[in-house]
Amino acid sequence: MNFVTKKALPRRAFLRGAGSALIGLPLLESMIPALSAMSSTPANPVKRLGFVYIPNGVCQGPWWPKSGGPGDSKLELSPTLSPLAPFRDQVTVLRGLAHHQAEGLGDGDAEHTRAGSVWLNGVHPKLTEGADVRAGKTADQIAADQICKDTALTSLELALEPNYMVGNCNDGYSCVYMNTFVWKTATMPLPMENNPRVVFERLFGMGGTAAERLAEIRRNRSILDSVSEEMAGLQKSLGANDRVIVSEYLDSVREIEQRIRKAAARSDGGALPEVLERPAGIPESFEEHAKLMFDLQWLAYRTDVTRVITFQLAREFSNRSYPNIGVTDGHHTVSHHENTAAKQEKYAKINKYHMELFAYFLGKMQSTPDGDGSLLDHSMFLYGGGISDGNKHDHTNLPLLVAGGGAGSLKGGRYLEYPEATPMSNLLISLLDKAGVKLDKLGDSTGPLKIDGLSAL
Repeated sequence: MNFVTKKALPRRAFLRGAGSALIGLPLLESMIPALSAMSSTPANPVKRLGFVYIPNGVCQGPWWPKSGGPGDSKLELSPTLSPLAPFRDQVTVLRGLAHHQAEGLGDGDAEHTRAGSVWLNGVHPKLTEGADVRAGKTADQIAADQICKDTALTSLELALEPNYMVGNCNDGYSCVYMNTFVWKTATMPLPMENNPRVVFERLFGMGGTAAERLAEIRRNRSILDSVSEEMAGLQKSLGANDRVIVSEYLDSVREIEQRIRKAAARSDGGALPEVLERPAGIPESFEEHAKLMFDLQWLAYRTDVTRVITFQLAREFSNRSYPNIGVTDGHHTVSHHENTAAKQEKYAKINKYHMELFAYFLGKMQSTPDGDGSLLDHSMFLYGGGISDGNKHDHTNLPLLVAGGGAGSLKGGRYLEYPEATPMSNLLISLLDKAGVKLDKLGDSTGPLKIDGLSAL
């Protein structure tokens, strides 16, 4: 793309590098005139959707805020939710929502498997160990079909644990149901990527032959080095404010790339393979891995590469331990606390730690300008899981919260309590509606949640 003049830049402006590398640009002031002729303007920004899944339920007492009674009350953050304090005015906690289709319904006790597969579609999954899996198209994919028609990627599906489990994972259900919670169609589950290097390449279109990619790594070149000439031309064409935005953005890209390279070097023992399958870029530290994946999501939203992202912090049944926060027992193990104080304390620690990681991401979104607000102002994130109390394996009173401003469509700082067993699918319909996606029915929904700030009704 040529940047020799000071004409308005298109929102899809990018820097082209070697091979198929493309560096998308964040929203700049010089893009505003081009956007003014479109429906998406600083006053009417694009809306972004995200879905973050946590497994094994939550420790009930520390999770739920103090109740102000049925209905709408002011949000007083509980111990587990306390990391969200900086964003309290853009957080809504919801209670009373359920996924009845995650119950057995004659298909056994595979509560963990059904919990994830039902979460975004409200459809009872087919009991099978084979390839004939079936569930329902998920809300994220319904949204992506409509709001990501002009983005480079339709959606991103990410995770922190590998997706290679096969066979029977839980009481006759295929492991496919546990590897992902995203379904493109009723019979097409989408794999979730846990390698930051692969995600980075997907975002920036790195291609070429294996030999060319190997040569680039051996030269230890950044993807930014291949666009240096275009970058210089771009900076000359920009105003002072845009130059600062672009410089800070490119610094972020380089920093994230360097972190991935360091992780790759550690995982490879410092050696490069003769035949290049890009070295694994998964950090040894869970926290470093999680933050790196959140940073990549931030980059994707900032450059408008996609507007819909799903993220699995851990799969159901995950028995990961967290010695960095003093929990050496497995997550699934402590979720079956049997009402013992010691296990409940560890369980709550894990829940809060996951929330701290989510808060880290919200902080980056909040601090990033986007038109007349921030990325967080113009986004909606659903955070939660498909099991309520891990000790009971129940699917009522699911732990759920919505964060972000939804471009003015979401009113935060609230704790909303519904009649028990209200279908969670109703919430999904309302969120889709706020993203501009009209849907009459999803799974077992009975209609949108008729709540000011969440429902258009």
